[in-house]
Amino acid sequence: MTPIIKSLIQDSLNVSTKVLQDEDLVSHIEKAAGTIVDALKSGHKVLIFGNGGSAADSQHFAAELVSRFQKEREAYAAVALTTDTSLLSAIGNDYDFGKVFMRQIEALGRSGDIAFAISTSGNAKNVLAAVQAAKTKGLKTIALTGGTGGGLAQTADLALIVPSKITARIQEAHILIIHIICHLIENRA
Repeated sequence: MTPIIKSLIQDSLNVSTKVLQDEDLVSHIEKAAGTIVDALKSGHKVLIFGNGGSAADSQHFAAELVSRFQKEREAYAAVALTTDTSLLSAIGNDYDFGKVFMRQIEALGRSGDIAFAISTSGNAKNVLAAVQAAKTKGLKTIALTGGTGGGLAQTADLALIVPSKITARIQEAHILIIHIICHLIENRA
């Protein structure tokens, strides 16, 4: 193995280790899982959204909640707002792309639901607009982000911030965090 390849592999593993050793982040992960469990137990749903790789993570997270993660159990109410191409393109065309998640929050979100926003930078305008709309409607807002947390860290009720500035490392940590949250939910709900 060349030193460059070894360094690339070690860098990725180091970020995952940092995530698990960051006491504030670990505490926020636990709090996020508890908040979601409370919402699900009271008949509410989780609305999950993000762009690009975060859109894929949104769909993955929703699939783990609705289908199952590791345990046989009832389906949990979760929707990835990234999946309906007709709806996304209609809102993008009729309004603008900045409203693709906000309009869905306005239509589907109810007080007590969870708006789970994913953005590696924390500054995606359409994600921020959806979180602001969610707060207006009385949804609890959780952000999964990286770096400094961007605007999402300032806007969401709870921000889970991966301590890295490298998009790939943030995304790797995001899926780890999503899996940890799913594991905690399945063992509490």
